[in-house]
Amino acid sequence: MANKVQARLDELRRLIRRHDHLYHVLDAPEIADAEYDALFDELVALERKHPGRVTDDSPTQRVGGTPLPEFAAVTHEVAMLSLEKVATAAELAEWHGRCLGRLQDETDEALAFCCEPKIDGVAVALIYADGRLALAATRGDGRTGEDITANVRTLPSVPLRLQGDRAPPRFEVRGEIYISKQDFEAFNERAKAAGERTLVNPRNGAAGSLRQLDPKVTASRPLKMYCYGLGWVEGSWRPQTQMEALQRLAAWGLRTNPEAKLVKDLAACQAYLNDIEQRRNVLAYDIDGVVVKVNSLDQQRRLGAVTRRPRWAVAYKYPAEEAATRVLEVEFQVGRTGAITPVAKLAPVFVGGVTVSNASLHNMGEIQRLGLRLGDLVRVRRAGDVIPQILSVINGGTGSEDIALPSQCPACGSPVLLPEGEAVARCGAAATLCPAQRKEGLQHYASRLAMDIEGLGQKLIDQLVETGMVKTPADLYRLDAEALAALPRMGEKSAHNLLQALSASQSTSLARFIYALGIREVGEATAQNLANHFGDLAPLRNASAEELEVVTDVGPIVAAKLADYFNNPDNRALLDDLIAEGVHWPPEQAQVAAMPLAGQTWVLTGTLEEMPRTEAKQKLVGLGAKVAGSVSKKTTRVLAGSDAGSKLAKAQELGVPVMDEAAFLELLRAKDAS
Repeated sequence: MANKVQARLDELRRLIRRHDHLYHVLDAPEIADAEYDALFDELVALERKHPGRVTDDSPTQRVGGTPLPEFAAVTHEVAMLSLEKVATAAELAEWHGRCLGRLQDETDEALAFCCEPKIDGVAVALIYADGRLALAATRGDGRTGEDITANVRTLPSVPLRLQGDRAPPRFEVRGEIYISKQDFEAFNERAKAAGERTLVNPRNGAAGSLRQLDPKVTASRPLKMYCYGLGWVEGSWRPQTQMEALQRLAAWGLRTNPEAKLVKDLAACQAYLNDIEQRRNVLAYDIDGVVVKVNSLDQQRRLGAVTRRPRWAVAYKYPAEEAATRVLEVEFQVGRTGAITPVAKLAPVFVGGVTVSNASLHNMGEIQRLGLRLGDLVRVRRAGDVIPQILSVINGGTGSEDIALPSQCPACGSPVLLPEGEAVARCGAAATLCPAQRKEGLQHYASRLAMDIEGLGQKLIDQLVETGMVKTPADLYRLDAEALAALPRMGEKSAHNLLQALSASQSTSLARFIYALGIREVGEATAQNLANHFGDLAPLRNASAEELEVVTDVGPIVAAKLADYFNNPDNRALLDDLIAEGVHWPPEQAQVAAMPLAGQTWVLTGTLEEMPRTEAKQKLVGLGAKVAGSVSKKTTRVLAGSDAGSKLAKAQELGVPVMDEAAFLELLRAKDAS
């Protein structure tokens, strides 16, 4: 038994050292964080059971990797320790109890905490001397890091000179350098367009960017920094609490996280953890948990630290949003525009709180970028409720096979076409001839933002198409109650309700109708702009590409798609058929140039109490505004409801004006009255 324990200890230490080197030194990790954590946790547990077998060089007795030889070594005056991890309320309560036990004379009410999100980035230390940035270093192995001063000086979020005149003569500030989700996506889009290498994920992108030998490369990367505490301070001033330290850092012009919060007890701490977990996916950055620190610095000193970690702080870890699994096969699905999308079928894996077995691959270009083959072990990421994404290939599987684009549409057998200059392959058949396109097109036509046909879901659409009862949207209005009731899981009442919903949908708006047609590149905002500009369908369907380009936000590509759609005889016949079946709308007043919010860009965030956000969006578009999904320097105004998250923070950071719901309703009333 003893030999087996020692063998497992030796194996765990060997594996962890190898993965430390791959991650911290080579920036080439081979396993997901959750797998690494499992190895480390197993080693910690074994060493606790067998304390006599703990060695000085065990990974549990140190913090990280080894500095690269290209960078000068920096010895941290105070070690940058890692944190104990907890993952349940019970484990957090145990840690809380240990803190109280060590403090002895303290009561529960006297133990407050400072909590803030644990950002997935790179831990760094900055030294300021006489108010100026003197040194920046990576965490390294906790005691020795790398001098990255030249690179950090390129970050706009790191002040080269502090504000005010109350800073100590020398002090160390610690924080996390990261890449936001929005910046990561934008960077990779630009890189793809330029044919350059993309970043694997925000955390690895930040690590690689900071360790560039050329600071110009670092300057080109969208890095930001949040400061989360002090390392050491020279001089007479000392903060009394963690929150006071954060407030003073902010006063000196250093960037601190607005999500940091002081909580008075364990119950309030758990409430904060639950709140951040619920909002995890709308935060501007990736997190893997929350850092909980005893707020009183005197209590921190009394609690002390062990070799590897402080006793006064823990990292509360959420379920991993990345995991490793294997690609079993790739299926090709057909969308409403005929787009052929590869979807990876995965060995089921628990990630981000759910078990997933599918991941979108977008197009063949993405498969080539990843170098993906059947049977490969891959790293999968899940963020929010979206379909998971394959981040990278960890290693090829035995006997793995190439993934080839099918030559025929999997739904109708028509040739698959890949137009020159486009990344997306498409079914060569018309939508009316391809059952997959037909189903997706009908689902879009019936969707809430289009014709809003309640009760017409995907399963019913599948039945209607497969039985031949519906081929085009116009066929929906010719459905018979008796035939509908005879379908599986329908019945007379369901059939009656559906026919009522179809009848109600016949009275709509021009903008909704245009959007419901599913024309490529035409979303809600463009549909509203077209309705505003042309006023009715007749002038729109007869407009030339040049006339279409005059419309707000309609460029040459969208104009060409519109012209192609309305010039197609089958599409013109469908429009006539829909109108003949009673679909109608009131004419719009074509006066887009005089619209009060013309030329403005708005962003919505949070929950509105008086109206759904979709209605608020429609009202803004109706007043001539463009409604965007993200905040930038070009944003005119942000409409913020309750529980607003990262978009509100971004607006405040950029100085974009923010309007609350009450002011927005007053604006609408004023516009209605004018």
